[in-house]
Amino acid sequence: MPHQDVSVTVDLVVLTVRDDDLAVLLVRRGIPPYRGRLALPGGFVHAQEDLPAAAGRELEEETGIRGLGGHLEQLATFGTPGRDPRGRVVTVAYLALVPDPGPLVAGSDAASASWNSVGELETGGRRLAFDHSQILTAGLERARAKLEYSTLATSFCPPEFTINELRRVYEAVWGQPLDPRNFHRKVTGTPGFVEATGTTTGRQGGRPAQLFRPGGATALHPAMLRP
Repeated sequence: MPHQDVSVTVDLVVLTVRDDDLAVLLVRRGIPPYRGRLALPGGFVHAQEDLPAAAGRELEEETGIRGLGGHLEQLATFGTPGRDPRGRVVTVAYLALVPDPGPLVAGSDAASASWNSVGELETGGRRLAFDHSQILTAGLERARAKLEYSTLATSFCPPEFTINELRRVYEAVWGQPLDPRNFHRKVTGTPGFVEATGTTTGRQGGRPAQLFRPGGATALHPAMLRP
């Protein structure tokens, strides 16, 4: 069979919770193909470059974010022929769950970079460039499932947080309200999920709320099942 040149790219599904809303980081493409369309941040892997390094470089070039913090994992590989009009391109997608990293600065082939409401994207039926809508769907399902059986919800939180702030993360990611008392009981009753810092905060208004930090566990027993 004749040799076929295959290029490799990386794409990132970067999720955060802003104002109690699940948001995904998107760029507006400044060059063809799909010029002017929204897309996930990402790009081609250099010849001597490791995949995670390429993901970090593309993220910084296109959005100005250096060092995500939070949680980063490889999501899946997407290689359907014709997914990229420039030729045979296989992409390795990454999923990142992060606290709000602050201001964005577009660069490289991105005309702009912004946080976009996941709920509005899902209900509005907006299609992203390439097959990025499919990649985003896979990332969202991975994130929603992981919150059931792991402690990764704390990746969306600052280093110290209240139980109410953690509950709002779950509500934002799952898109479902949760009973505050039951949630507090489950979280504080699950060994290693969170640990008290011994301090309180008044940032929520009303009575001071106890602050917590992530515990040592990575898996939840029992699981925190979606409604």
